[in-house]
Amino acid sequence: MSDSTDPFATVHRAVGTRQLPSGAAARTVTLRREYPAPVGEVWAACTDAERLSRWFLPVTGDLRPGGSYRLEGNAGGRILECEPPRLLRVSWIFGEPADEAEVSEVAVRLTPGGEDRTALELEHLATVDAERWTTYGPGAVGVGWDLGLLGLGRHLRGETITDPEAWGVSPEARDLMTRSSRAWGEAHRASGATADEADTAMRNTTAFYVPGS
Repeated sequence: MSDSTDPFATVHRAVGTRQLPSGAAARTVTLRREYPAPVGEVWAACTDAERLSRWFLPVTGDLRPGGSYRLEGNAGGRILECEPPRLLRVSWIFGEPADEAEVSEVAVRLTPGGEDRTALELEHLATVDAERWTTYGPGAVGVGWDLGLLGLGRHLRGETITDPEAWGVSPEARDLMTRSSRAWGEAHRASGATADEADTAMRNTTAFYVPGS
């Protein structure tokens, strides 16, 4: 799933916190990158069910504002905002939330640029159990989103991975996941984590995504 140039060279990663209206504190993981495609094309790739199945996951549901969705074998939730071709915001739930106060949302924001280029920002906001955050840090979701955005880049270039399961254990995939985990370790430190905190979370994340590394 490698881009024509270094797939991580132009990705900006940020880790932060946000106070929710309920008073709870949420963690934020943000990725920003640019694609050489017009905003309408990127929007369609991110919102059309058939196209999503080609680079991300099969999706079903009532795909309109207020409706619900389910990504096969992954998360589901409700479509909270949809403002073509600029903003898509959804709740993001693995299984059933353990606590009604738990919050997990994903927002995708697109900004058109010059010469048919589009900047994409993806933000994943969630209330995270302290023990889980200490163990894995931002890489728990960050690595998956890195791979997803790489898949979008391939799709926009007309490329397809014919056997995603086999690719997922390939040397290329293992290298990309290892590098992504390290990059999220750096973003974790930049957000204020100590070197020990960031390194521990990075090692645990790498071991999860790349067993035996």
